[in-house]
Amino acid sequence: MITLLVRPEQLEQDSVDVDGAAYRHLFRARRLASGVQLRVVDGEGHARWADVREVDRRRATLVLDADAPTHEPSYHLHLIVAALRPERASWLVEKTTELGVRSIRFLSTLRTPRKYGTASLDRLRRVASSAVEQSHRSWLPEIGGVEPWTALRSYLGTDLEQSDRIYLDPQAPEPVGPSCRTDGSRGFALIGPEGGWDPSELEELEQLGCRAFSFGPRTLRVETAAIAIAARLL
Repeated sequence: MITLLVRPEQLEQDSVDVDGAAYRHLFRARRLASGVQLRVVDGEGHARWADVREVDRRRATLVLDADAPTHEPSYHLHLIVAALRPERASWLVEKTTELGVRSIRFLSTLRTPRKYGTASLDRLRRVASSAVEQSHRSWLPEIGGVEPWTALRSYLGTDLEQSDRIYLDPQAPEPVGPSCRTDGSRGFALIGPEGGWDPSELEELEQLGCRAFSFGPRTLRVETAAIAIAARLL
């Protein structure tokens, strides 16, 4: 099965024209032809079946049909990650998107005062789009940042009962496990820098109602920790 990501307004139409890079990939490299069925998603959690109706030298037309499975987890996991080098961030975005995270927001911490330019963020979003199609998801994770530390409070919100708030700390006595999740449908997982959270940041995380969990005494790379906790919670 092939999944194609389109704009939300396109999924509401009766048909979709495919051109550009998507056309070259599907109808030149993969040599799809009339009559083949695809799954088309909008990045907002909706999916429909589609049949290839016409293929010419520059574009193809898909006729949209009934709703298709969304393949989305019921638990909405949002990652908040200490900013890391763009090439490592790309790997993190790809793998956690495949696993089913809802959003990925990069955060500036005292030990990672890093910024991403527009080009870097655009590339990360392209990586996420490809991962959505590869893993047959229907939700395109929001990629944001690098956010200042002061934005963390507003991002988490004020209602402590509506979401799990988890942060990783090698010194935490409780291991990552079933107790990380409650009966809620949403959670935030915060992954700090490899040098560890600053004591002032740990104090504020506690004030924000975040609970500490550990993968053990080993120091994991940021992207490894993000993938591990996404896999554990989803």
